[in-house]
Amino acid sequence: MSNTSKAIKAIRGMNDILPSQTKVWQHLEAELRKTLANYGYKEIRMPIVEQTNLFARSIGASTDIIEKEMYTFDDRNGESLSLRPECTAGCVRAGIEHGLLYNQEQRLWYMGPLFRYERPQKGRYRQFHQMGAEVFGLAGPDIDAELILMTARIWKNLGIHHLLRLEINSLGNSQARQNYKDVLVNYFSANKKQLDEDSLRRLETNPLRILDSKNPAMQDLIEAAPRLIENLDEQSELHFKALCLRLDQAGIEYKVNSRLVRGLDYYNRTVFEWITDSLGSQGAVCGGGRYDGLVEQLGGKETTAVGFAIGIERLVLLMTEFTDNASFVNEIDVYLARMGEKAEIKALLLAEDLRNILPGLKILTHCGSGNFKKQLKKADKSGASLCLILGDDELAENNITVKFLREQREQIQLSIDDLSAWLNDYL
Repeated sequence: MSNTSKAIKAIRGMNDILPSQTKVWQHLEAELRKTLANYGYKEIRMPIVEQTNLFARSIGASTDIIEKEMYTFDDRNGESLSLRPECTAGCVRAGIEHGLLYNQEQRLWYMGPLFRYERPQKGRYRQFHQMGAEVFGLAGPDIDAELILMTARIWKNLGIHHLLRLEINSLGNSQARQNYKDVLVNYFSANKKQLDEDSLRRLETNPLRILDSKNPAMQDLIEAAPRLIENLDEQSELHFKALCLRLDQAGIEYKVNSRLVRGLDYYNRTVFEWITDSLGSQGAVCGGGRYDGLVEQLGGKETTAVGFAIGIERLVLLMTEFTDNASFVNEIDVYLARMGEKAEIKALLLAEDLRNILPGLKILTHCGSGNFKKQLKKADKSGASLCLILGDDELAENNITVKFLREQREQIQLSIDDLSAWLNDYL
């Protein structure tokens, strides 16, 4: 068989989202946009391709993302570019470039695809989607609390709040974190024989990530490791206690997880994750925290910052597997069937008139061939509540037949002139 006749398939880990699935995505995206608007956040859209150096400088050259997971290539000018593996760095770059950050407060959000070369599995893909929010210019624990409260509201609005739990931690300031790294290196170096290959590599490059290891053989060693939260600088300790107080008063349940470090180098002070036990090993649905040094690190003026990102695919899995799908299925309201040449032309024009008069009406007009019986089957399959039937005989008398598809009711006949008012009352 020649190569030209072989079917081309999607790249592994990069998935098509089919019409039967997009209804859930649309519902989810609409809920996210609504909640963000309720909190006064404004949308920003960044390119999916950035200079590779942006991610190396922000995420950390020794992280797994930079070392193993980025899609990186040279363009025709020899410049190294990368598909974005996360969005915070691009948002900061855009804020600096367009003068949005210095001496200003910004509440921003974004949504779109990201790319990492990972082993595809349930809830983890090579092209995946995130919604994120970033806040600049606010240093207190109140904005940290607001972000967590906003995510809690999103889960409630989506009907999945009972499937998620919150874990929080503090990484302290940059000096406390560096001191803690030194303590960890000494601890794990003294126990090198118990480290796996990944942890040995991280010991030299990013020792905090050893705490993230899921290797069962290392859990006792990790559990006995020194804890950063017990050695915080004074200001970070006060900040963390103030955050906990606000969450307590808001009735938000949480667990302080001293092993929670997040995978990116730019975090400081507050870090948090919303986790589910319903998706196997891919339990983190939302993660975020404070990154007060990143704006300056990328060439801007010193600016405090905090944010989070939500994995859209993982939310979709929770919604489709653990909630009532009927609540967000966007069905057709009306199927318009027609028989006869004059009725065919009138049906198209009638559908346009109905859309003008009733903008919220979802109407599917039959096109192409098909006898009356086949058209009724299509009407039923569409999920519509009603089938409007227009034939040349009805048209001659300016009438149309209404067939009820989801109720045990006799069909009725109406004047075409009265149809829009009747539909408005019925639907």
